[in-house]
Amino acid sequence: MAKFSLLDIVQDVLNDLDSDEVNSIDDTVEAAQVAQIVKSTYFSMMSSRNWPHLRRSIQLIPTTNLAQPTHMYVKDDIKELSFINYDCRKSGDTRAKYVEMGWMEPDDFLRMTNSYNSDSDNVTTILDSNQLDINIMTDRSPTRYTSFDDRTLVFNAYDSGRESNLESTYVQAMAYVMPKWLTADDFIPDLPDEAFMALIEESKSRASLKLRQVTDQKSEQESRRQQKWLARKSRRVNNAMVYPDYGRKAGRRNSPYIDKNN
Repeated sequence: MAKFSLLDIVQDVLNDLDSDEVNSIDDTVEAAQVAQIVKSTYFSMMSSRNWPHLRRSIQLIPTTNLAQPTHMYVKDDIKELSFINYDCRKSGDTRAKYVEMGWMEPDDFLRMTNSYNSDSDNVTTILDSNQLDINIMTDRSPTRYTSFDDRTLVFNAYDSGRESNLESTYVQAMAYVMPKWLTADDFIPDLPDEAFMALIEESKSRASLKLRQVTDQKSEQESRRQQKWLARKSRRVNNAMVYPDYGRKAGRRNSPYIDKNN
């Protein structure tokens, strides 16, 4: 198996279209069009499933508004959040105590936090950006979280004796992160080696239809074959590895960032 640059892929597609040879994707208008088709094909592939090579550790962004101490944020390139652990050690403890945070659907989260006694000294009410009043605990580490907008994470508690707000340094988190793209000759798409043929064949099929208004049956058949094969072999390091099921079900410990096409 081998990896191919964007120029390599564009040249291969143009060859199948019986187009002029190019030495750069900027040489002809058609080469630039094919490069754009490769890009859209690539991101379509990346969005269609959770690719193991895109699963990595991430940093959550802490709030800058101390009136919302249990708010944290994810970056825009996050495709799906796998899990969050928070260091729940008490103030003065030196040993880390990471605990997995449990996801709750927004209505279940509000039902839980509404049960907190807002007259108690260890409960305060914060105003969310959605103009929701949310009760939170102030004398303990968080245990649950939700999201009302798929970017802002709202937790149910923070330990005011240890921190003024939830901090990113206490977080362990994993997520599927959408890759970057650079439209340049030597750019190599972030793909496992065995997935490049699927990208090339699907790009050929799309280019034939968009630029020639002709269906390339051979490329389309090969593209389907490659995609089926990749669906069976998604992991390179350990194909038998199984991660926890993070499907969206109320009351389970999972993520708001779920790929419904997966």
